[in-house]
Amino acid sequence: MTDNGRLIFAINPGGTSTKVGLFRETELIFEDNIRHLPEELAQFDSTFGQHDFRRNLILRILEEQGYSPNDLSAVVGRGGAFKPLQSGTYEVNDALVEAIREGSTLQADHPSNLGALLAHGIAKAAGVKPYIVDPVCVDEMIDEARLSGLPALQRTSLSHALNIRMVAYKAAQMLDMELRELNLVVLHLGSGISVTAIREGRMIDTSQANDGGPFSPQRVGALPTTGLAKLCLSGEYSWNDMKVMLLRRGGLMAYTGTDHVGEALKRAEEGDENCDLALRAMAYQIAKEAGAMGAALAGKVDAVVITGGIAHNKWMTDRLKHNLEYLGKIIIFPGEEELEALMRGVLRVLDSVEEVKSYR
Repeated sequence: MTDNGRLIFAINPGGTSTKVGLFRETELIFEDNIRHLPEELAQFDSTFGQHDFRRNLILRILEEQGYSPNDLSAVVGRGGAFKPLQSGTYEVNDALVEAIREGSTLQADHPSNLGALLAHGIAKAAGVKPYIVDPVCVDEMIDEARLSGLPALQRTSLSHALNIRMVAYKAAQMLDMELRELNLVVLHLGSGISVTAIREGRMIDTSQANDGGPFSPQRVGALPTTGLAKLCLSGEYSWNDMKVMLLRRGGLMAYTGTDHVGEALKRAEEGDENCDLALRAMAYQIAKEAGAMGAALAGKVDAVVITGGIAHNKWMTDRLKHNLEYLGKIIIFPGEEELEALMRGVLRVLDSVEEVKSYR
C-alpha cells in the first residue's frame, strides 16, 4: 500500500455517542467519542432528526483538530440495517440516501443508518466520495440457513459484520492466506453476540443477535418457543415491554442484575453462585453455537476467531478455547476496532484490492 498521505475520515454513530477517527492511510491521526446526553437527544422525535445536530458536532471536532472537510480524501460511515446486501465497501449513492430518508430500511430508525447520511453530507461538501463498509445487514446466507421451521418467520442475517469481517481479514493475514481460501468460525462477543460461519470468505450463516443464538449480556438469544408464545399472549406485557425484556434486560442482566461480564465474574469469585452459573451457561451456549457453525462448515475449520469487548476477559476466552480447540486454531482479537475497519474497507477500494459496490 503506497503511503501517499490520503486522509480517510471515519464516522460511527451509536445510540448515545458518535465515534469519529481521522486516518492518514492506516495511521490514526486522532479519534474522538462524542457523547450525547439523554436530554440533548430528547429534543428530537427520531434518530433521523438528530442528523444536523451530530453533523455540527463532528465538524467542530474536525476543526478543533486543525482539519477541514476540504483536506479529506474520502469519508466513510458505519452502514446500517438496510436491505440485505453482500459484504464489501459501497459508495453512498442517491438510492441509499433516499431509502434511509423514506424509512424503507430493515430498521428505519436505527442510529447506524445515520452513518451513511453523515458521510454523504460531509463528503459532498468536500467534493470527495462517501462510503459505507460491511453494514449490519450483510446477507450471504445459504438457502438452507434461511428456513426457521415456520414459513411465516424466515431467518434473517443481521450481525456485527463490520468487526467480524475485519478480524477475518486479520486472521487471513496471520495465517498467510487469502480470506477467500479460508473457513472460519467468528465469535463477536459484545452486549449482543454474533456467531458466524465464513466459508471461503462468504458469511454463509450467522446467529442473529436479536433472534437466536446464545444469550448475551443484554439479549436473551434463542428461547423455548411455546413458552415465549404464552408469555406474549398472557396480556401482562406490551410490545415495548417485550422488546426491553428480550433485547436490553435479558441474558446475563436478567440473571444477575448486571450486563458487565467483569462485574459478574467478580461476584462469582466472591461466592455468588447465581453469577457463577449464569457465566458458565453463557460460555456454554456460545461454545455450543460455535460448534453448530463448525458443523455448517462440515468440520473443515481453519480457525476460530474470538473478538468483541468480552474477548478482553481471560476467564471467558480460556473457557471457550478449552471447549473449541477441537475445531481448529484459536485466534483472539479483543475489542471492536470499527473505525479501523471502516478505514481499511475504503483503502481496499482506493488501492483496487476490491471493487466498490453500488447500492441498488
